[in-house]
Amino acid sequence: MRSVCRPVALLLSGLMVLLGACHSDKGGKQYPDARDRGTIHISADESFKPVIDAEVEVYESQQPDAHIVVHYKPEAECLKDFANDSIRMIIATRGYSTGEEYYMIDSMKVSPSKMTVARDAIAVIVSPQSADSFFTMPELKQILMGKFSKKLIPVFDGVKATSTVRFIVDSILKSDSLSPNSVAARTSEGVIDYVAENPDAIGFIGVSWIGNKDDTAQMNFLRKVKIVRLESTNKPGGFVLPYQINISTKTYPMVRDLVYTLKEKDYKGLGTAFGEFMAGEIGQLIFKRAYLAPAQRSFYIRKVRVTN
Repeated sequence: MRSVCRPVALLLSGLMVLLGACHSDKGGKQYPDARDRGTIHISADESFKPVIDAEVEVYESQQPDAHIVVHYKPEAECLKDFANDSIRMIIATRGYSTGEEYYMIDSMKVSPSKMTVARDAIAVIVSPQSADSFFTMPELKQILMGKFSKKLIPVFDGVKATSTVRFIVDSILKSDSLSPNSVAARTSEGVIDYVAENPDAIGFIGVSWIGNKDDTAQMNFLRKVKIVRLESTNKPGGFVLPYQINISTKTYPMVRDLVYTLKEKDYKGLGTAFGEFMAGEIGQLIFKRAYLAPAQRSFYIRKVRVTN
């Protein structure tokens, strides 16, 4: 009798573990996760990997039973995940279009939501040996087209499908063509390495890769390259760096939004909770520390005077 009871007890124990992994609402309907526990998969633009890693790390430290698995991809691949039912959230530089919203509602039975949580800038970097570190936007466009007086090689984190390339094509080149001499690096870190090793290269990356002066890795990056100043949007002849205040006021000319799209169906689970975290005070402070401009909280810059 003892040998029969033990397998039954083990089976019941295993079922309890499986049932414990699901969570139910007041009506008893089972869901795979809750606001403070479970596992979800999200898709994020590789340009924002440093800051999204920080957001996830802090959130999971507060909710040890919650696990957010991030798949970093070029932006176009992230946007394809609007049609991927297993991806709970998408983080990119744009939300869904009207057509994409209709698709998710009609085909996936999802009522999506979106929110801009921060504003980012595309930083322009050159080799420390480069004599050029100030550019107007018309000059930058000439460089991107391969028509500048000095032949500089534009370098991107891929020449197709990335948010950086899309911004350059849509907002700067518009109807003109990108130089055929442009170089594609595999990652943003690859852009930094290529520019550091090639004095004739000029790189384009998200500022969250080089803006955080409290991050040792990013300070090591800045020893390899130099950040270019671009002409201010509101002060001709004035040149600015992609600092937070210049991003927030859009004084820096290459600013873009960071938007999350949430695809939870008929309940508010871990995806909702993580979205609220990024929009909340702690999440916004993380964006601020990464030198992005928080979009859901106001953080004031105050002048201080240090006396001995």
